[in-house]
Amino acid sequence: MAGQSAIEWTDVTWNPVTGCTKVSAGCDHCYAERIARRLLKETYRAALPVVDTAANRSNPFAVRIWPDRLDAPGKWREPRMIFVNSMSDLFHAEVPDEFIRRCFEVMLENDHHVYQVLTKRPGRAIRLVEKVVPELFEGGAIPGHIWIGTSVEAQDVDHRISQLLRIKATIRFLSCEPLLGPLDLAGFFPSQGRSGIHWVIAGGESGPNARPADPAWVRALRDQCLESGVPFFFKQWGGATAKAGGRELDGELWSQYPALLAEEDSAA
Repeated sequence: MAGQSAIEWTDVTWNPVTGCTKVSAGCDHCYAERIARRLLKETYRAALPVVDTAANRSNPFAVRIWPDRLDAPGKWREPRMIFVNSMSDLFHAEVPDEFIRRCFEVMLENDHHVYQVLTKRPGRAIRLVEKVVPELFEGGAIPGHIWIGTSVEAQDVDHRISQLLRIKATIRFLSCEPLLGPLDLAGFFPSQGRSGIHWVIAGGESGPNARPADPAWVRALRDQCLESGVPFFFKQWGGATAKAGGRELDGELWSQYPALLAEEDSAA
């Protein structure tokens, strides 16, 4: 399934994988699970889960792969920014290696788009990039039209950033949403010829029981990005709905992006 996205930092979503499992506090009120259970229950239950058990068959948010969706990027002629798997995590342990490889092949075959691949499992991403798909990429580095990112909602999961930095990629990014605490990103930005993080997204949580984001946490992220020259995108304050609190931070909209044709620093 693919379609126009209400997510401010992308154009469309592409979901060759659906379903996931919780790994940290940022997952507690997962919007994708809420959508799967309320709106897409019958659609998802129509396909067998990767791990085929009675419980997973009845669970619309069990991990499923959808080979019939792999051709979607090739059908879009105009260049788009594509969020890969807004309803899952491409690097979930249950997604077969070969299916991940095929997803990357599709991204390479349709390089007129920009792909935003976001994961909470950068450790598996390292292993896949190093062992399963390196022959797909010249020099073993992910090219500039495929952005690789990780979700970091609080300081206690910043090990994901260290793992992300081990992936050879032109553009690496962070999604600090839902932002649940202050984040110190010192040491993770490019400096003195060393590669680092090239884009930071921040946002508050939305939906039932949304946990509020402290404006001081958001300002601190913005200021760290400004000081380091790293593009900053503030997605939302959140609340009962994603649009409830608006997007302005200190009277401004922050909608910066990394350069689409960034120089590769992956060998640094």
